Amino acid sequence: MSQKAQKNTRKKASKKAATSVRAKRGAAARVVQADPASAQEEATAAAQPISALRARIDAIDERIHELLNERARVAREVGASKAAQGMHTADFYRPEREAQVLRKAIERNRGPLSNAEIARLFREIMSACLAQEEPLKVAFLGPEGTFSQQAVLKHFGHSVRALPLAAIDEVFLEVQAGHADFGVVPVENSTEGTVNNTLDMFLSSPLKICGEVELRIHQHLMGRMLSLEDIRRVCSHQQSLAQCRHWLDEHLPGIERLAVSSNAEAARRARDEEGTAAIAGQTAAEVYGLQIIEPQIEDRPDNTTRFLVVGRKLFEPSGQDKTTLLLSGGDTRSPGALHRLLEPLARHGISMTRIESRPSRRRKWDYVFFIDVEGHANTAPLKEALAELQEQASLFRVLGSYPCAVVV
Repeated sequence: MSQKAQKNTRKKASKKAATSVRAKRGAAARVVQADPASAQEEATAAAQPISALRARIDAIDERIHELLNERARVAREVGASKAAQGMHTADFYRPEREAQVLRKAIERNRGPLSNAEIARLFREIMSACLAQEEPLKVAFLGPEGTFSQQAVLKHFGHSVRALPLAAIDEVFLEVQAGHADFGVVPVENSTEGTVNNTLDMFLSSPLKICGEVELRIHQHLMGRMLSLEDIRRVCSHQQSLAQCRHWLDEHLPGIERLAVSSNAEAARRARDEEGTAAIAGQTAAEVYGLQIIEPQIEDRPDNTTRFLVVGRKLFEPSGQDKTTLLLSGGDTRSPGALHRLLEPLARHGISMTRIESRPSRRRKWDYVFFIDVEGHANTAPLKEALAELQEQASLFRVLGSYPCAVVV
């Protein structure tokens, strides 16, 4: 290449480079100049959708508010109609109707709220509407902070008067005397089995089962201390101690385990006694001001307790019901006695979900059976099966037909 050509090439390259640099500088300048305006535009654009969305939320809230009050007014009209018929406050509560409302709410739910949240919201709406005239009085195994109290709130909502009592038999007696409209008592746990005190009360009590509650049980280790090393004893109800047995064996071997009347009583002792920790639920920690040292120490993550709602009358079918029977077939030790007693259930295709035997307290080695079956006592085919069963049973009582627990 000639010197002239090389010179022209260098000039072109230099000019191109200069042009490129100027272009980059210009672009950079434009970017710098555009940044404040662009940021402002982005902020404005972002603010507009949020404000618009908030306006939509406000409008929706107004509609919700109007509809809630409209529902409350209609519920009050229903209450006035029932009062005109001479019904008591407890008669206003219809467990079969509430179960139907919850099931419909869950069935039509398309999210994003979970079925559990939808059920909780509708439960509280019904609870508040029912309490407009006079809140229901619901007795439970206390003191405050027990899982029984959690079951009350899950089933009836927060607009009831919850009455803590010291023992299961007191709950039955308070409802029987009319001092409480309903009672909530534990009947079985998925890990530890039956609560016999509850079953035994039905041997002499005229109360009926009006509903059931299934409550997931999370056991927390709590106390005033922050470390496991500071724990000298662990208090809880015997059922809770049993449900956390393996965790205690592994993490607190050799530490004294003291069974007390309730988890709430354990929490009270943990608050008042140096070196004492408790096993109880979240509510107990809040009520008694305790630190949760270790959360969810139950041995089985699916740990669930079933509670019964007891009252003074039976209710109508809800469409998905369960019936509890108290039966005896005479000499329960004779070959085939139980088979003969239950044969009508099998013949009519009735599913049995649970059976428990308890001493009858009438004579030595005599037993009665508590049996849960699917269906309502007043509807076929269970109605026909019970008629046949009653003919051959020496003891026959329908303890209750009630809506199956709404589990979400």
